[in-house]
Amino acid sequence: MSALKAIIYNCRKATYLTDKRMAGKITFKEHIELRIHLYGCAACRLYVKQSGKINEMIKALLKSPAANNIRLDDDFKNRMQVTINDELNKN
Repeated sequence: MSALKAIIYNCRKATYLTDKRMAGKITFKEHIELRIHLYGCAACRLYVKQSGKINEMIKALLKSPAANNIRLDDDFKNRMQVTINDELNKN
């Protein structure tokens, strides 16, 4: 399969590149691959919109005075750590 076909039919890579772009920078090649995929994939275009909105909401929440009161309880942290460890050990 050619590189062009690989990105056209690869939503997993497109969502990865979307998240990578929101977190920092993507290469020019990755930018082009993402643009090509988004041109033909309505589901991934929707993912880009939704991810952008979620990021905006999180940033606004973290800038608000209420952010100082956000805390995770120890039980939740422990359960999350167990889940992460389980997922990492699957491979």
